[in-house]
Amino acid sequence: MQGCEVGSKMRYWLTLISGMLECLCFAGVVFGYTSLVFVLKEDQYFSELCSNNTASNSSLVETDCRGQDEQFSLVFTIASFLNNFLSLINGYLFDRFGTMVTRLLAVYVQARICMQTQAYSLMLFPALSCIAVGGILLLMTNIQVGNLFAAHRSTIITFYNGAFDSSSGVFLIIKILHERGISLQSSFIALSLCSIIHLARTFLLMPKTHIPYPLPPRYTYGVNCGQADSYNVEQVKRTKEDASNQDSRGKDETAKSDETEVENTEKVASFRSCVLSWFFLWHLLWLSILQLRHYLFIGTLNSRLSRLARNDPTLVSQYTNAFAMTQLCGVLGAPWNGLILDRHKGKPRAPGETEQDADLRSSYLSLFLTSLQCLLFSVCASIPVLPLQYVTFILQVLNRSFLYGGNAAFISIAFPARHFGKLYGLVMSLSAVISLLQYPCFSLVKGPLDGDPFYVDITLTLLSVLVFIHPIYVFINCRRKARSRENIPPADIDIGPSLAQAKL
Repeated sequence: MQGCEVGSKMRYWLTLISGMLECLCFAGVVFGYTSLVFVLKEDQYFSELCSNNTASNSSLVETDCRGQDEQFSLVFTIASFLNNFLSLINGYLFDRFGTMVTRLLAVYVQARICMQTQAYSLMLFPALSCIAVGGILLLMTNIQVGNLFAAHRSTIITFYNGAFDSSSGVFLIIKILHERGISLQSSFIALSLCSIIHLARTFLLMPKTHIPYPLPPRYTYGVNCGQADSYNVEQVKRTKEDASNQDSRGKDETAKSDETEVENTEKVASFRSCVLSWFFLWHLLWLSILQLRHYLFIGTLNSRLSRLARNDPTLVSQYTNAFAMTQLCGVLGAPWNGLILDRHKGKPRAPGETEQDADLRSSYLSLFLTSLQCLLFSVCASIPVLPLQYVTFILQVLNRSFLYGGNAAFISIAFPARHFGKLYGLVMSLSAVISLLQYPCFSLVKGPLDGDPFYVDITLTLLSVLVFIHPIYVFINCRRKARSRENIPPADIDIGPSLAQAKL
């Protein structure tokens, strides 16, 4: 028995470390698109959309590639849109069918990137979309690994999202290999073959259904060391149902009543009530605005750098590499957000304060810092000074590492665990609709604004101020609950997490 428990702990750590490597190398690769665009231009993708124009006051021939830039922006717009929009379906699949089915779908989707061929520029659309959708599926199934380490749950969630951000550096590696003579098609085929690794991890180090929270005693999954301790979530549910049909006394009866109380409390917060809550509404606004700012920056960075560098390919390559290198640091910035979210763990709670209340109390500082980072990043991005872009790159990767980790952590904190997949998918899908605005913004810059993104940047900076509503609302809600607990006798305090007060 003790040997199995030791084996389970070892399996927990192997799952954690292998999941970190998986997210670091494969989950968010699509967001290194700026490095890939440099390679695509060298390989003459969409080059037929470029035209040579002779200046009216000189004999110099200038190449106008605005049509090519628009196509590259459209490729990223569609890939990033599908990355988020399909999360609703992915979340339903994850909640309904479990980890194994979801990961097998991710393996199949990511393996499809071998469709990419240099002969057809239009194949970029399905190739980048497969990378994006498969990556978010891998991230979604890995987020639950935080349930294995309850005291550091939010830290692990943010760590995984930081690894998701840092995986954008994979396209930098592809860019460097391309400069060494390795074709883009060969690199994409290599990424497809890595799906074998995902497949092995799915069967060996991941559960068939879900990792429950809180974790049952002696919980095991994957390759089990003994039938006595090898059960999954559905088996736990069946065990509870069998126990409820038997007469039990003493401590067993007390434990069963506590579990029933928690389950009944979670039933109060239906999926509909979660969606129709102010928490969800303000969180959706918060995520949509921040994500739109980042997507527009990433999708237009190559053309932005070309304009600031006066089309000097050496400078553009230098700043592109610098941006890709900073993306690798996302995994270093994200855990700080997790530490902020978990800073109350292990400390005594106020009388009548539930664990969810304590988690929410720690979350508003994280939400505020993320909003402040985005405002500073947007201000720096609006200033058309090339050396200042180094500061912009640092603020962007720091903010992005806080953004997605904080998004997943807040949903896991504010809402019942049984709705995590659906709520995570819904908020990502709805924010994806807002992110489609990046393409008309890009067309506006390339058309009426003649390539100058200054006014669009200023508009998005002013829009970023709205994201502060979310942390302010969470702060006010926590203060209101704290005052209500002070006015209610301890015996009358409702210990269950309820979202009814947050409904519209």
